[in-house]
Amino acid sequence: MAVGITAAVAAATAAGAYFYSVQHSKTLISTARATAMSQGELIRAALEHQMIEDDRSLIARMINSFGEQPQVENVMLLDRGGVVKYASARSERNTTFSLASPTCQACHQFPPAQRANSRVIDTQGGALLRTVIPVHNRPECYTCHDPSHRINGILILDTNTGALRAEMNMDLSWLVAGSAGLALLLITGIAMVVRVAVLQRLRRFETTARMIAGGDLERRVPAEGRDTIAWLAREFNTMADAMTGLVTQLNTQQRRLETVINSIDDGIVVLDRERKVIAANDAFLSRKGSTRATTVGCSCETLGDTMCSTSNCPTVACLLTATRQVRLMERRLPDGTTRWEEVHASPVTGANGLTAQVVEVWRDITDRRAGEARMAESHRLASLGMLASGFSHEINTPLATTLTVVEGMLLDMAESGDGPIDKAQLTECATIAREQVLRCRGITQHFLRLSRGQAGNADIVHLPDTVAAVARLVEPTAREHGVRLSVVIGEGDLHVRADDSELQHVLINLVLNAIQASPAGATVMLKVDADAAAHVRVIDRGCGIAAADQQRIFEPFFSLRRGGTGLGLFLSRDFIRHWGGDIEVTSTLGAGSTFDVVLPHATADTAMKTA
Repeated sequence: MAVGITAAVAAATAAGAYFYSVQHSKTLISTARATAMSQGELIRAALEHQMIEDDRSLIARMINSFGEQPQVENVMLLDRGGVVKYASARSERNTTFSLASPTCQACHQFPPAQRANSRVIDTQGGALLRTVIPVHNRPECYTCHDPSHRINGILILDTNTGALRAEMNMDLSWLVAGSAGLALLLITGIAMVVRVAVLQRLRRFETTARMIAGGDLERRVPAEGRDTIAWLAREFNTMADAMTGLVTQLNTQQRRLETVINSIDDGIVVLDRERKVIAANDAFLSRKGSTRATTVGCSCETLGDTMCSTSNCPTVACLLTATRQVRLMERRLPDGTTRWEEVHASPVTGANGLTAQVVEVWRDITDRRAGEARMAESHRLASLGMLASGFSHEINTPLATTLTVVEGMLLDMAESGDGPIDKAQLTECATIAREQVLRCRGITQHFLRLSRGQAGNADIVHLPDTVAAVARLVEPTAREHGVRLSVVIGEGDLHVRADDSELQHVLINLVLNAIQASPAGATVMLKVDADAAAHVRVIDRGCGIAAADQQRIFEPFFSLRRGGTGLGLFLSRDFIRHWGGDIEVTSTLGAGSTFDVVLPHATADTAMKTA
């Protein structure tokens, strides 16, 4: 603004000085021309009188006398032919003026009506004001001059313009100095006015804005007056009032949101792309055992051993895949006890479409896992009750054979008395009894292991062996229902990493469901094969499952069979997902169902998860 005001004042002052100098120059030139014309007319009148008297010596003396006057450079009297007859300057006498010369063309280049009597011309000695006055041919001149001529000669009066120019330069110098002083005073005055009336009042805006930004939301700009700045101050205060209302509302909502989040039992933490904690609720801080000041801004890698590890961090996986991740984490308390946390990591997408932040929700599922374990035990006992009748028949058969053989041995020994005993027959009977007893022990061991429900560690399981064991255990129940059990072993890598007892429990549950859904005389198939993963398919041709119910059969306590607990499929899928697999179902109402147990192949670098 200062530069603009200075430029405007300088331009206005310079323009005024220029126009004044031009007008002043015109005025001085006009005055000099009028003076020269008056002086020239006086000289012409005096010379005409002497010409009538025909006193040539006096004419010469008069011209010399006129030429000696101040500021008069030269006085010349020319005849009609342009020859200088008399001149105050001796060098000009008897010279001839040609109309083609530059000095003559200064006037003769214009038509006669536009020619002036005087003009400033430039010569080798400088600029001078030349005044040309014609000497007219009058009747009293006819005695010497031809009456047909209109003029008899020309009087030329050259006036020095140096003094005129010096005066003009002096006036211009004073004008420039005065204009500069005036401009300086004007700029100083404007600067003072702007400083007092504008800048100081505008600084109030700056001070108020800084104080509002610093937290003083009640600060306002004084708005006295009716000028533009006062109007701007009122508008600024209106904007500040609106902003204060918004900030107050935002703070209220923030406190309300913090209260709601802190009242949640689940731990909530927000992490950025560098896995630094941006925000955390009280439940998460309680799990960490730290304060908000020591947690916010720190990397989750420095939060201690009580949290997740980088190798199994859901946030790392969420940042890499931009999808929701779920992990089971074991959290050890300072007193040595263990709590289980289900961690859900959800991505927060930024304006560029990339994951900018991750929100983790930590949910304590220790009690839920205990409840699921109890439900699994209840379901296991229910399944054992269903298998009990088949097991009793399976065990009674070898026991009856053993009893018959032993009674035959006792009878043979009683009949022989003190006589010889047939050792070959006795050995055969003892061998049969031993085989039946071993068979009973094998069946009993399978039953006991299933009934105990002991979860073992992850191990390499050969699926054909597991399926064969399941077929032996379920075969009696299948015969009781009149259903035939078929086992088909396919090609591929049939080794998986899982717990054999849990896997047997899952397959027994699926096979028992298939047997119950199949009519008498039907066949339930156990098909084992492998492609990108290992598959154990339980296929029946029973009643099938409606499409609407297929979405709910894995929900807890939902059952399509009267008297069912609704826990079998829920627990089975939980077991399989625990080992990185899943259970898929394909069913057509009235045409049967296929339950596909999918498990990843067991490889040397398979990631392990603890139970």
